[in-house]
Amino acid sequence: MDGHELWLEQCRQLDYRPEPRRYEAGTRTSEDAAKQLGCDVAHIAKSIVFEGQGGAVVVITSGANRVDRKKKLKSLLGYKPGMSDAAYIETNTGYLPGGVPPFGHVHPCTVLMDEDLFRYPLVWGAAGSADTVFPITPHELQILSGADVGNVKQEVNA
Repeated sequence: MDGHELWLEQCRQLDYRPEPRRYEAGTRTSEDAAKQLGCDVAHIAKSIVFEGQGGAVVVITSGANRVDRKKKLKSLLGYKPGMSDAAYIETNTGYLPGGVPPFGHVHPCTVLMDEDLFRYPLVWGAAGSADTVFPITPHELQILSGADVGNVKQEVNA
């Protein structure tokens, strides 16, 4: 079972019926996905996986933002999560980097969501593989992922 099929099965278990799209050219990065969809990169809900104290920490953030692991995540979690590698990501979520969905992970994960995503009526998340995405409202995304919402973005010095 590939990552997309796995995610669709997880969605069935959540009684969620997504409307995924597959792009042969790939949607591995936020920029790739935005280009395929013809939208702004800020509308991409990218999932970044960190090593947490009791399992993976999945941060769903706007494709336009970088995550501030040292200050913002530390403040939200009470500790600074570690960087992860591809093996850790696949073992803890069930998906390969570039295709990690915001929910439907095979093991329990701590999920945090970037408050900036609520600026948009619709966002796009990975659907289990590096060539699939799906549309969802930020409100629905928060509910399905069970995410805590907060300010996770790294501030850019002007």
